[in-house]
Amino acid sequence: MKRKEHITLMAGILALSLAATACSSTREVLSTTVAYHNSGAAEINSYVDGGVAYETTAYFEGEAYWESEEEDFNTEEYNAINENGFVNVSQSPLSTFAADVDTGSYCNLRRIIRDGWDLDNVASSIRTEEMVNYFDYKVDDTDNVFSVQYSVGDCPWNKDNKLLVLTMQANSEINVPNEGNNFVFLIDTSGSMSSEDKLPLVKESFKLLAGTLGPKDTVSIVTYSGSSDTLLVGSNNYKKICKVIDSLSASGGTNGSGGIEAAYECAKKNFVENGNNRVIIASDGDMNLGITSQSGLVDLIKEKKETGVFLTVLGYGTGNYSDANMESIADAGNGNYFYIDSIEEAERVLCEKLMQTTVTVAKDVKFQVEFNPAEVSAYRQIGYENRQMSARDFNDDTKDGGEIGAGAQVTVCYELVLSGSDSDDESGLKYQDTTLSDEAGYGELCTVSVRYKAPDEDESSLIEYPLMDNGISNREDFNFICGIIEASMVLRDSEYKGNATYDSAYQLAESGCGNNKYREDFCDLLKILGAD
Repeated sequence: MKRKEHITLMAGILALSLAATACSSTREVLSTTVAYHNSGAAEINSYVDGGVAYETTAYFEGEAYWESEEEDFNTEEYNAINENGFVNVSQSPLSTFAADVDTGSYCNLRRIIRDGWDLDNVASSIRTEEMVNYFDYKVDDTDNVFSVQYSVGDCPWNKDNKLLVLTMQANSEINVPNEGNNFVFLIDTSGSMSSEDKLPLVKESFKLLAGTLGPKDTVSIVTYSGSSDTLLVGSNNYKKICKVIDSLSASGGTNGSGGIEAAYECAKKNFVENGNNRVIIASDGDMNLGITSQSGLVDLIKEKKETGVFLTVLGYGTGNYSDANMESIADAGNGNYFYIDSIEEAERVLCEKLMQTTVTVAKDVKFQVEFNPAEVSAYRQIGYENRQMSARDFNDDTKDGGEIGAGAQVTVCYELVLSGSDSDDESGLKYQDTTLSDEAGYGELCTVSVRYKAPDEDESSLIEYPLMDNGISNREDFNFICGIIEASMVLRDSEYKGNATYDSAYQLAESGCGNNKYREDFCDLLKILGAD
């Protein structure tokens, strides 16, 4: 793709030359930003020279025309992922992590594949748990806060091992007081949002959500570019909401932190006791004004979540997309994260799954799996690399977990090396039996403990689920999940992929499709990757 830039020039060349003179050969450039306005443009250079921070600005005005051509470039940002390896049960029997219902990684990968991006460097964009959690699985309802379904079967990519797949579903009928939804739409209207897959799609997405409002629900609208603007406060009028949304246009820089401050302030002023108070941010995640560092944004969101306002993060766009920022602020802000690549996905997230997306029934949800060394000698958790916690944090209610919406599911997978198996012998792992308790002889593979808090409480509750090898409860779900895992390992070129290929991933996923259009869509992606 080629790009043309039109910049008006005048005697501002003098300012540019002065800025260049100020830069020595020892300087370290931090950033260069070009800001456009009606009468010209400004180039802002931030740099460090001799340990001192400087900023220079060159202004351009007048009548002139300049054209340049540049090849496509990609500045998308992803947090690095170090894949989980095998852990010896005799040494570390506890696996502790925060729940995660985000699905952004799958939709983002779908966009990357469909757009024909180079797949050689996509490893950090793939969070396997988000790919698995995008899809729905069969879970028998109970009257408890959570229902659990699990399977234990042969691991397709390594026949010497077993695969444990557990799905926990929040009860959609749980009695959570809701005196109304106080939604604040926080919309990025900076210049980078101008393309069709960004602000125009955001506007259509939010109009879909506005169409779901009930009589006790209200919407406020806050936008941010170079500064933040509160355009609407506490309205239930669908036409008025849509009118404001339709008026939005993209221009200027990106002061995301200023928008976050304004949105939470708006949510606080309109706070509904016993209601659902939530900021819903839509952005490409690219922030260049105000607080711009990921750590700074996370600290800001951690501070704001103490107001009792929850967060939903919606990612849009390509090329400059910052998945790193969007996922991080969602994780830090009692939030969830989705990537919207089409109006159909917007409808799925904001209409079909509205309760799961916007109504939190359990917060700070944490898992701790204790493996029985009499049955399991080693385990490898698949995914959740950036949600790992220390064992002691499980019982510490001051440590954050994940948030789960009404009817939402969390699926957790482990590759297991059973005690006494051939792979156990080959790996050199030692089986330790001197400290086994009586419970170790009951045949349980592990016990899954779950801590969670009600949305308005600070003290957690504990549920425990002992699991035995009872085989596969649902073959279609098990096969489909195996297909997702295999595909993610091949894409990541995982050292644990064993016999996995795109072909084997497709065969597994296709056998578990049924008539589900979303599963069929995943199989179509595997065909694009070359699977037969």
